[in-house]
Amino acid sequence: MPLDEDLAAWLALSLTPGLGGDAARRVLREFGEPQRVLGATRTELARHVPDAVAAAIKRGPAEDALPRVRAWLEDPVNRIVTLADTDYPRQLLQIPDPPLLLYAKGRVELTNRPALAVVGSRNATAQGLANAESFARTLSDAGLVIVSGLALGIDAAAHRGGLAGGSSSIAVVGTGLDIVYPARNRALAHDLAVRGLLISEFPLGTPAVPSNFPRRNRLISGLAQGCLVVEAAAASGSLITARSAAEQGREVFAIPGSIHSPLSKGCHTLIKQGAKLAESANDILEELRMPAPATPEPGIPPSSAADDAQARLLTVLGYDPCDLDTLAARSGLDAAEISALLTELEIGGAVAALPGGKFQRRR
Repeated sequence: MPLDEDLAAWLALSLTPGLGGDAARRVLREFGEPQRVLGATRTELARHVPDAVAAAIKRGPAEDALPRVRAWLEDPVNRIVTLADTDYPRQLLQIPDPPLLLYAKGRVELTNRPALAVVGSRNATAQGLANAESFARTLSDAGLVIVSGLALGIDAAAHRGGLAGGSSSIAVVGTGLDIVYPARNRALAHDLAVRGLLISEFPLGTPAVPSNFPRRNRLISGLAQGCLVVEAAAASGSLITARSAAEQGREVFAIPGSIHSPLSKGCHTLIKQGAKLAESANDILEELRMPAPATPEPGIPPSSAADDAQARLLTVLGYDPCDLDTLAARSGLDAAEISALLTELEIGGAVAALPGGKFQRRR
């Protein structure tokens, strides 16, 4: 993608220090296009923005900014999409503060397909990760692109599920697209660049600044028709995305969990506030008036009940976290027997080990 004069003007405007989205849109409404904004006098600009910002517009971006972007655009997988482009995400045009431009790596066309945001805790449980990947794959097979934020935990699981399904996945990141954060998701980011899409409103070179991540959440929800929260603590950042979704008029869904789990508190709060309870991907598809996929919903198969001792232990375990002493009291088995059975069940995928010496059954 060449860096022509028009695109260079969009970049110069977006890279102006102190020029926020509202002010940028204001001068664009007044002058019509970025090249005319840049051609206006400082006095003319100062009628619409503070004088210091008008001076910054006239100075232009940092000397190395445009050459850096030009070099990045030499890779054919990289693109910049501006508000004036026909393939700018239509869903983002409906939110109050769409970015002037988006840096994109991968399949830009995915931004204009039906989508669902899937978010949740970075410190997810094994069941939460399984739910995120399972729901995402089913929804992707049903025609929804899965949008998330490339974080560890639920986000990464949702991207994997989306990529495994038929509609792929979009990651909205809080850094420049020449940086992968977190580094542990480098392989996933590469898969998204090849088979899905990574996008950012932040300039190249932007590091992982904490304040950028809540800001990017409005784009995660804005790109989608709805937002599913899989697991979230009471003060989780995922609730920011859910709140953005509600403010943008998108549907909000939440998966319920154990009343004893701190990672269920956020989801339960959302449900109390009116979010739709999602027990299966079909609950979401019905709400969005979309047909279920022809293939059965993927998930973790239940443990075989052929062994009576395993079946008995699963019964007394239930679905809430439980320690060895409690299991011994409920089952009448000794600790050695329970440990052996739990190991077998964990290998089979029916039980997950939790911090603090507790175990939880997986659906």
